[in-house]
Amino acid sequence: MEKHIDQDKIHTILTTLKELEYGCVTITVHEGDITQIDITEKKRFALKKKQQNKK
Repeated sequence: MEKHIDQDKIHTILTTLKELEYGCVTITVHEGDITQIDITEKKRFALKKKQQNKK
């Protein structure tokens, strides 16, 4: 039996994936229905290389 997935939920998931640069999207399913979407976004900062003193 095929279940219908609510288009609003699909839209929310796709929009989140498009906007997320680094992180995780967790989709919780209960009894075959999407009940929760958790988004963990990570911010990355470029590392600055330390300058070595040459003598």
